[in-house]
Amino acid sequence: MTTTTTTAPAPDAAERATFESIDPATGDVVGVHPVHDETDVRAAVARARASADWWAGLGFDGRREVLTQWRGVITRRLAQLCDVVHQETGKPHGDAQLECALAIDHLAWAGSHAEKVLGRRRVSPGLLLANQAASVEYLPLGVVGVIGPWNYPVFTPMGSIAYALAAGNTVVFKPSELTPGVGTWLADSLREVVPDHDLLQVVTGYGETGAALCRAGVDKLAFTGSTATGKRVMAACAETLTPVVIEAGGKDALLVDEDADLDAAAEAAAWGAFANAGQTCAGVERVYVHERVHDRFVELLAERARGVHAGTDVEAKIGPMTMPGQLDVVRRHVDDALARGGRAVVGGAEAVGDRFVQPTVLVDVPEDSEAVTEETFGPTVTVRKVRDMDEAVELTNAGKYGLGSAIFTAKRGDDLARRLRTGMTSINSVISFAGVPTLPFGGVGDSGFGRIHGPDGLREFTYAKAVTRTRFKAPLNLTTFERTPEQDTMVATLLLALHGRATQLPKLPRRPVETIRGLGGRRRG
Repeated sequence: MTTTTTTAPAPDAAERATFESIDPATGDVVGVHPVHDETDVRAAVARARASADWWAGLGFDGRREVLTQWRGVITRRLAQLCDVVHQETGKPHGDAQLECALAIDHLAWAGSHAEKVLGRRRVSPGLLLANQAASVEYLPLGVVGVIGPWNYPVFTPMGSIAYALAAGNTVVFKPSELTPGVGTWLADSLREVVPDHDLLQVVTGYGETGAALCRAGVDKLAFTGSTATGKRVMAACAETLTPVVIEAGGKDALLVDEDADLDAAAEAAAWGAFANAGQTCAGVERVYVHERVHDRFVELLAERARGVHAGTDVEAKIGPMTMPGQLDVVRRHVDDALARGGRAVVGGAEAVGDRFVQPTVLVDVPEDSEAVTEETFGPTVTVRKVRDMDEAVELTNAGKYGLGSAIFTAKRGDDLARRLRTGMTSINSVISFAGVPTLPFGGVGDSGFGRIHGPDGLREFTYAKAVTRTRFKAPLNLTTFERTPEQDTMVATLLLALHGRATQLPKLPRRPVETIRGLGGRRRG
């Protein structure tokens, strides 16, 4: 297992601080990694800077070829990568393969569509500057820093890494201290394709390493993690005016209308709430169900929840909690919900163990409880009865998070989706938006800002370059001290003809005499 090196003399192995990555299901040591300090991080950024011009200079075709080769390496060694994910997160191999497959698909899309999205294109100069040829293109920033999470250690950071690389940037990636081996594997696989240039480097360690990356002079930093940590990342980046993309927490809601396919809705709710042991930023944590179908939906969801269990056996559908400290959060939220009048239809306080949490379905939970207002990040879900979808929308939007959402309905999907204050919505499915490479991914409110994936995700790692070129001498030159009063009159006449039509001015409604007199005015007309 290789790691990034430094330009400064490397300390002896005995002198360098290291840390272990642990299999959360067994407690076994999976690997040992260096704790990179500020000097190491700055050296990695410097190497990335030295390779940035070469990478940008390859152009869209050259970069697409490299990314295609990298995609091939990842695909051919998919089982190997999935095993690293499984060991460091504890998730089943099938779930690891699913996230890797989605990452590969996004990598393919970014590499093949970068030119269409970012390449130079002509735009209209307008009538006043008709003598100019105008164009815009999107150029790489240079070096992008990425701080990734542990819950989806391939798919989530690749949403930034793949798009930043396709846009022409080099990348320095700091994976979670819980999944450093995954990040190292990705960097090593790209280095096999391009051994002589530092396109993707990994720096490993704890929060101090991430803070060093924020201050190391990258041109933009993409962060995925909790809202609290996102705020600290922003504060560190603000010291050097480094722009950021923040993909933070979520408390996603699923709305079930009276005309919904309840079997499909219950199956989707179970997957959205319990898959990956509930450790999904855009997973389902709240469900609002129309009162006419509420009881039947709860029965169906409970039935599916009882068919899922966490463990290490071959029948287990979900694995352990990857971060041990998250067990305390889940336990606190469940206890608070029960203490305040909620009921556990499935699971409950006893479902929270030392490493695993069994699926838990809570009903009658107050809206101001922690299980409803704060991100739980475990295999638990609250279900609330609502009088109609208007109330469901109101309750959904009342939360501080606004990442994703889902709606099950036969007729009103588009209308309800538009009213939800979330960055993404799936209609009659859950989390589908994350797997579509052409769609942007990101939230509002405490869920962060900026977008990865899709055309927006490519542009996120560029800056717009606007260019004008004079094609012929302007008959009416506006940018000269030799402009005459006659020419100013011509400009005013032209503006009036273009933009001053009287029909564009709406007529004011005539108000009643009593209203006018009450305001101390006089009747007009």
